Amino acid sequence: MATFGPGLRRYFAKRAGGVEAEDLVQEVFVRLQARAAGGTVDNVERYLFTIANNVLVSRHRYEAARVLSRQGPLTEALQPVEDLTPERVLIGKQEYQRMIAALRKLPPRAREAFIFHRFEEMSHPAIARRMGISVVAVRKLIARAMERIAEIMEGRA
Repeated sequence: MATFGPGLRRYFAKRAGGVEAEDLVQEVFVRLQARAAGGTVDNVERYLFTIANNVLVSRHRYEAARVLSRQGPLTEALQPVEDLTPERVLIGKQEYQRMIAALRKLPPRAREAFIFHRFEEMSHPAIARRMGISVVAVRKLIARAMERIAEIMEGRA
């Protein structure tokens, strides 16, 4: 939990608000614990964030059902949760630009490993073969890249 907890909290804080983030993180770990008896997971981080996404979907479905039961007609319940305002579009574009800038600031090999892993969805062994390095080296490159990107995005670097 100490390894992935902070990342999950940030993920949920951005999508559901800081108040609910801790409860949603706990839900992710409860679901992971339930899965643990079923076998091994190759990519724990990807699996955790898939669970996190599923937790958010479940939460939104629950909220929509609750709204539906209070409001009545289905058309009222299906209103967008958040309007796509010009301000939100601008914020999204700015965040995108900050992410691109953060990627450009990474050392070339860390950037390459990160892009293969996150955008091309390659496994660590596949990246290791492609880059001609060990799987452990790939993990370290990706971890450093994620740390550096988080620092840049949070304004610490």
